[in-house]
Amino acid sequence: MSRATLDKDPREVAGMFDDVARKYDLTNDVLSLGMDRLWRTATLAATDARPGERVLDLAAGTGTSSEDYADAGIEVVPCDFSEGMVAVGKRRRPDLAFVVGDAMALPFASDSFDVVTISFGLRNVADTAAGLEEMHRVTRPGGRIVICEFSTPPNPAWRGMYDIYRDHVLPRVAALVSSNTEAYSYLSESIASWPDQVRLAELMQSVGWRSVGYRNLTGGIVALHRGTKR
Repeated sequence: MSRATLDKDPREVAGMFDDVARKYDLTNDVLSLGMDRLWRTATLAATDARPGERVLDLAAGTGTSSEDYADAGIEVVPCDFSEGMVAVGKRRRPDLAFVVGDAMALPFASDSFDVVTISFGLRNVADTAAGLEEMHRVTRPGGRIVICEFSTPPNPAWRGMYDIYRDHVLPRVAALVSSNTEAYSYLSESIASWPDQVRLAELMQSVGWRSVGYRNLTGGIVALHRGTKR
């Protein structure tokens, strides 16, 4: 079984997700104590996507997030750079137009989407700024981005409890339900090294996103960042 390092080589990261694709959704549900469903609902609401708009769902994995848009009558393109994830997704939802693609070199024309969203995937992109720039490129003027990602709880006590769960409990639980325990050790490490809410907002602004803001979910374990393209 493979795992990526914090260098986030795209081939290593894709291979790691290929390994966990079959049990990925079940493992996420267990490790998040079911909170992933609430986070997904909050992300969908934050995009404010409507029928007639076109949504790019990056790091879509097996399409669990994408199907919420499709079921609401919204055109959605699920995109992921793990061929294993996409293969599982196509079997689950053959009606979705899955695309294998790298967030740093998206296979879409400029100004193609009304909304670009990425959930728990930006952290795995080797060059975060390059990924944000590509998302900006494929979004039409007036369009918007919504990022759902693990973050830093501002309350020290809550942050301390979460750190214990992330660093010690999560890997042990993953060992019981995942096909690749090492992948979830990477998960813990990548969350710990990820920028906090303010730094991510600043990075978004630096590559051209405007009206950038964020709100915390579950006390800041997760944050939703939103921006627009002028």
